Amino acid sequence: MEENKPQGQTTGTILPRIILHGGAGNITHTSLPRDTYEQYRSSLLRIVDAAARKLAAPGATALDVATYAVALLEEDPLYNSARGAVFTRGGKNELEASVMVSDGYKKRGVGSRELLVRGEVVDGGGGAGDHCFYSGEVAEGLARKWGLEMVEPSWFFTQRRWDEHLRGLEEEEKKMGKMGDLGAQETSEWEKSHYFPLGTCGAVVVDSYGTVCTATSTGGLTNKVDGRIGDTPTIGAGFWAEEWYEDAAVAKMLYQPVPQAVAPMDKLSRGDLYGVLDGCLSTLGSSSSRQTAPTPSQDNKEPTPIRHAVGLSGTGNGDSFLRTSAARTTAAKSRFSSQSLSDATTWMVGRGGELQKSAGNRWDGVHEGVGGIIGIELVGNKVQVVQDYNCGGMFRAWTEENGSLKCSIFREDRWESGPQSWRDI
Repeated sequence: MEENKPQGQTTGTILPRIILHGGAGNITHTSLPRDTYEQYRSSLLRIVDAAARKLAAPGATALDVATYAVALLEEDPLYNSARGAVFTRGGKNELEASVMVSDGYKKRGVGSRELLVRGEVVDGGGGAGDHCFYSGEVAEGLARKWGLEMVEPSWFFTQRRWDEHLRGLEEEEKKMGKMGDLGAQETSEWEKSHYFPLGTCGAVVVDSYGTVCTATSTGGLTNKVDGRIGDTPTIGAGFWAEEWYEDAAVAKMLYQPVPQAVAPMDKLSRGDLYGVLDGCLSTLGSSSSRQTAPTPSQDNKEPTPIRHAVGLSGTGNGDSFLRTSAARTTAAKSRFSSQSLSDATTWMVGRGGELQKSAGNRWDGVHEGVGGIIGIELVGNKVQVVQDYNCGGMFRAWTEENGSLKCSIFREDRWESGPQSWRDI
């Protein structure tokens, strides 16, 4: 059953809200023991609380809060971004990030190796011109020019990710030895029983002005080919934000046109003698007064257009997001149809959705086609937080309408509610 789109006008108080994610994928009881589950939950609640407090300050903007939330996620080695980023096949950290706001034309993504990939880098300042997408030495040079924080590559290193890198190479070598190149593409039993970070860190925020901002940061896929570019910095694939104005519904007619009368001779020619007599008697009974159709309302005041704004941040297998242009396709599904953003999100990344279908017979709930999306939809002054995923779980936290903080990793906010293993996804 479809959810109704939030209804509202262009004026009135807009309640600022935030939702953030820390990755999605093969998250099960096997790959995420209870103690690790509690670590993630504590971290997510701490970060969403800090971001919500910043958002509640007078004059807070969605851009500032979204990039702030992602910066906090980047500093926590639990997540696959900045400190805690995964390694490439060549043993490097290649980071990607993006930021996009709904009411401007500057939409930017960045790829880098030597700086904290935060919203400040993407939002930046002078020197980027009108360009949307920049990377490598140029991005790092701009960051130095703007006086942003730079770190040594060693800052990103964590032993946990390095061990995953080495074990992943070992598993790939085993598969190559057994079945060649084709076998290397298959998911091993070890990979199915462990959570390999597929996801990113991201935040979507709407501020009191109605501006929606999405910010996303990632280290990419474990053991990706050096130089690979994923969905996180690619506009429309791993993130999207936009706004538009929709004409208010045209008022229904206040009267129905009088049906055209059928001439008596036409009735007689069809043998409808009863109809001829009934028409004559009706004419006599109504005297000679002529019926006049009521005039439509003279209130010609044009209805106020309704403002719509959306923002989305994806997490999962970036190549699948690239192949489907997942974020923009989801937004377009909502904008150009009667579906809410929530329904469009489920259509894309829910179980059996378009992202999963894109994997074809390679779908196993662990790698290809795996992912989730978080987002915010604004219609008039009404805000709806959206989220869905097609895999074992997705690390996420958000603020409710009453200001309370919520956090979930599985379908319910309980470790017991998660799948036992990848076979239960």
